[in-house]
Amino acid sequence: MARLPYADLTHPEARPLVESIVAQRGSVLHLYQMLLHSPAVAGGWLNYLTSIRQLSTLPGDLRELVIMRVAAINGAPYEADQHAPIALKEGVSQAQLDALDAWETSDLFSERERAVLAYTDAMTRHVQVPEAVFDAVRAAMGSEKLVVELTATVAAYNMVSRFLEALQVHSHDHR
Repeated sequence: MARLPYADLTHPEARPLVESIVAQRGSVLHLYQMLLHSPAVAGGWLNYLTSIRQLSTLPGDLRELVIMRVAAINGAPYEADQHAPIALKEGVSQAQLDALDAWETSDLFSERERAVLAYTDAMTRHVQVPEAVFDAVRAAMGSEKLVVELTATVAAYNMVSRFLEALQVHSHDHR
């Protein structure tokens, strides 16, 4: 159970953003139900994560591998629950999802995916990225734009998992 009650979605201050979230995403997930205690924070969060997930040119399979790897490293099951179906739709195989914990010894990942996963691990576990890891991901991505979008994605989903876990937001919570 979450450490705080979920926000009142009918509160006048939250209502316009609730309507926007429903229009964009179909429903108000637990993450946003918690964020809506502060509509200003929830609005900024929604804009940022929409840019990461829907406006970025980072390929969807790489984006979802990153999100699933961050969730695994940070022990964030809500994030994994939400993104596993998306990862499968974006072309990540179930075998790859199952092998993420041991990606370094798995033959299921391409060179590009391995570079992205090494970069994700470095950013998530150590913050500072070794030069060799950066050089490999830069070569694998092929453009500065994709390196920036990849970096922003790793950073964003570390933010998401830390928020979720600090407040113990989980998929099985009841509103």
